Amino acid sequence: MGIQRSSTNKPKMQPGNDRSTSIRASNVISHLIEGGPISIDDASYDTWVVEHPSALGSFDQMMRAAKGKKIAVFLDYDGTLAPIVDNPDLAFMSDEMRAAVREVAKYFPTAIISGRSRDKVKEFVQLSNVFYAGSHGMDILAPPRPVKSCDGKHHTVALDKKGNEVLFQPAKKFLPAIQKMRTALKEKVMKIQGARVEDNRFCISVHFRQVREEDYEILEKKVKSVLEHYPEFHLSWGKKVMEIRPSIEWDKGNALEYLLDTLGLGNSNDVLPVYIGDDRTDEDAFKVMLRRGQGYPIIVTSSPKDTKASFSLRDPSEVLTFLLRLARWRKSSSSSRLLAQIWGVSD
Repeated sequence: MGIQRSSTNKPKMQPGNDRSTSIRASNVISHLIEGGPISIDDASYDTWVVEHPSALGSFDQMMRAAKGKKIAVFLDYDGTLAPIVDNPDLAFMSDEMRAAVREVAKYFPTAIISGRSRDKVKEFVQLSNVFYAGSHGMDILAPPRPVKSCDGKHHTVALDKKGNEVLFQPAKKFLPAIQKMRTALKEKVMKIQGARVEDNRFCISVHFRQVREEDYEILEKKVKSVLEHYPEFHLSWGKKVMEIRPSIEWDKGNALEYLLDTLGLGNSNDVLPVYIGDDRTDEDAFKVMLRRGQGYPIIVTSSPKDTKASFSLRDPSEVLTFLLRLARWRKSSSSSRLLAQIWGVSD
């Protein structure tokens, strides 16, 4: 793929009619625009959102279909719970977002699945009632249940120091090589202004959001010159970031299924996963949900993009609104059931 310069990094429209989703939204989103002509970007997004309706505009429809099902919530971090920022070390989530995630986790099993290291994303989120999966799902802190991975094989897990959760790390054997690679990358790119090498435990991120465009090519060459000595690893691309990961059959989609299994929901016909993410790595989870025929894959984007998601949200502020509505819906549903029990009324 290579580093894309801003002049050529324009959103592309892709056909989306070949997707099969658990719910096919029937409503068409319309916008009333006043005070001037519609821009090309706005018109493109309005066309795209017909195929990927707003999860806010479709909320009532989604919840009607979710009635009686076991909802589990999965969330990306950067670009979903927190805005994308120039310095990845400063990607803090707001107190309002933290409170919303805490509230959702009171009612539904909730996990954060991030490309960041598990410790780093836990430091950002600061919540004890959610599960954490770092390194694109290669480092999972999960409930202590006997589980199988999605390939049907048992994997060794270890209790954490508290003895009440388990660590699942399918790429553990690659840690020595990752440490050597990280040192080599830092030496190679340290002279390129704005380049940052981030240690994400089981993968390495090279950020170039603050790198001058004229240095893109040399940065890419330096990263690939290190990678060529490690054939068991591969390079992938995110938003202004290059990521080096072990070449194993494990991604966010596998992490999603693993967590469903550990929660006792893997073989349930009435489970309804809700997954919200903004990055191309989240597409792996969307694909799993489509294959299972269960759940709501929701993409976070303000511009048209090719995606397997069924629904969309524009930005983290809309994610916040959606999470708050989800928690209120569950709370009101619980109150309604309690009143029905008190008065002897059934649905």
